Amino acid sequence: MRDFPTDLRARRLVAIVRGTDPDASFRTVMTLVESGVPLVEVSLSGADALGVLRRARADLGADAWLGAGTVRTADDARRAADAGANLIVTPGLGAGVDEAVRLGLPVLGGVLTPTEVIAAEAAGVTALKVFPASAMGGPTYLKALHAPFPDTAFVPVGGVDAVAAEAYLAFGAVAVGVGSPLVGDAADGGDLGALRARAAEFVETTAVTL
Repeated sequence: MRDFPTDLRARRLVAIVRGTDPDASFRTVMTLVESGVPLVEVSLSGADALGVLRRARADLGADAWLGAGTVRTADDARRAADAGANLIVTPGLGAGVDEAVRLGLPVLGGVLTPTEVIAAEAAGVTALKVFPASAMGGPTYLKALHAPFPDTAFVPVGGVDAVAAEAYLAFGAVAVGVGSPLVGDAADGGDLGALRARAAEFVETTAVTL
């Protein structure tokens, strides 16, 4: 297994798939990976998310990163791992984080305040999902939060379009998590060609400049 923190910092983009159509959600996952977005999260709040995870794992192979999102409980974490997820993403702290850590899986744990950042790091999260980032002021909030935690791996999520993604990365985020601005309606049966175009834009925006 590759190292998640290393891959997260190298790719700087996590796609979030939450769909009403399981077949379309599966096609969306595969299209994202084929389009150069190898870090993909399938939200458990989507239709038949566990089935989507199983199908994607079977096609992507054992080594690909495949996350389960909206993990809130210990049972969520266990079921996601059984379905093939090797990354756990949570909206906040709690039993889902604790069980994922116990299982030895990398965790992108949800935080919003400095107190939660300290608690998350104590709980053993791998990186911190700042959510909902846009509702708290967007990139300027991330800049303020980053100041007392300069070495913390922050991943803003929530309302992140290509412009905001660039600003978040400039203000210290190691990556961004992007849902509808990237996925659009693809996971509900929308145009995969349009998804590929959006993916190309986000890959270019988040590419590391050497």
